Amino acid sequence: MLVIKGLNKSFGENEILKKIDLNIEKGKVIAILGPSGSGKTTLLRCLNALETPNRGILSFDDFTIDFSKKNKPADLLRLRRKSGMVFQAYHLFPHRTVLENVMEGPVKVQKRNKQEVKKEAVQLLQKVGLEDKMDLYPFQLSGGQQQRVGIARALAIKPELMLFDEPTSALDPELVGEVLKVMKDLANEGWTMVVVTHEIKFAQDVADEVVFIDGGVIVEQGPPEQIFSAPKEERTKQFLNRILNPV
Repeated sequence: MLVIKGLNKSFGENEILKKIDLNIEKGKVIAILGPSGSGKTTLLRCLNALETPNRGILSFDDFTIDFSKKNKPADLLRLRRKSGMVFQAYHLFPHRTVLENVMEGPVKVQKRNKQEVKKEAVQLLQKVGLEDKMDLYPFQLSGGQQQRVGIARALAIKPELMLFDEPTSALDPELVGEVLKVMKDLANEGWTMVVVTHEIKFAQDVADEVVFIDGGVIVEQGPPEQIFSAPKEERTKQFLNRILNPV
């Protein structure tokens, strides 16, 4: 579905991503792990051009973009429309209701029929368990509820790829489970997902493949049972030991 080749990203003299190669198959869940500053979030943001790579190729089934060449704004827009992004912070519009937040992208950006979009938005809010909150405003919701609205909003544009940037990191521990449940349900429905996460249990239970990044490179990747039970690289072992056995 998506092939990433030679992806590089620098901020000034600081090279954040170094020749990232990764294949993302349709219907698979990829969990990306790594220490702070390793390039995880930058990689995610490069996949939908929130950050523009300096070099590298992204190839979808029907569309390829080469960042070593000058790309038209229309090409970047086409890339962005391939994916839905769920952020650490919820980024909901505070002056719009839950329902209006979910409808915003399809109506304002995709110019779709408002009544059709409203019907789909209600169904998405039912999917994330918030149909009874659709007339409330973000400040009236818990953090977990706001994040579930964020997931519904990302789904509303009908993306091919769902991108999650540590979606539970800003939540109180008791609210994490409700967001992870929605994500597990999406995985079971066959959504293609790339998830930057520190939730090891989620990666073990849901991911088809785990990618460990450090220093802007992919150190190791493989199925969860291999990465968590028998990592091959010493750096992976060190990271997992620190995460799984905190002092």
